[in-house]
Amino acid sequence: MRHAGTQTIETERLLLRPLTPEDAPMMYANWANDPDVTRWLRWEPHKNVDETRELLAAWALLYPNGDYYEWGIVEKATGQLFGTIGVFTSSSAEPERDPWPGFDHTNGVWEVGYCIGKAWWNKGFTTEALKAVVEYWFKNTDSSWLACCHAFENPASGRVQQKAGFVYDHDSVYHKFDGTPVACRCYALTREHYEELRGLF
Repeated sequence: MRHAGTQTIETERLLLRPLTPEDAPMMYANWANDPDVTRWLRWEPHKNVDETRELLAAWALLYPNGDYYEWGIVEKATGQLFGTIGVFTSSSAEPERDPWPGFDHTNGVWEVGYCIGKAWWNKGFTTEALKAVVEYWFKNTDSSWLACCHAFENPASGRVQQKAGFVYDHDSVYHKFDGTPVACRCYALTREHYEELRGLF
């Protein structure tokens, strides 16, 4: 599979860029310490900024890999870093996840994940970031499809995925890092469907 890695992406209101350990204070303050933000995510709120900095230091070591995709989301008008969006192989994160019958698994199952600070909810930022990453993915890789999932109890995330062109496929369960199961709905976007939608984005 052809990969492109985490290159900077610019949209009308956003800058998506690689993160560095120097981003730790803003990441911790704007979303990583907030239990409302992490409620449906696999990880727990960070206890302090040092925990955030350690995570970003670990990510920094992965950025040279061509198959690593993790962007910080920056609001251009304010310069505030307020979230992340990435693409990862869900099979490596959770091997027990549903196998997506009917889809090509030659290159693995690549899934988008995102989170943003509460102060930036309901402003269309997540949809804007997701559409940008979808476009980046299909322009810069030869992957035939992309997955996206959300917790049953977080339907707002599902609406974001639908606005970006994802189509519901099946129900599943993912697990938090502490083992807690979370029922979820899984969506897919094929390259063919993306090409049909591209003029509407």
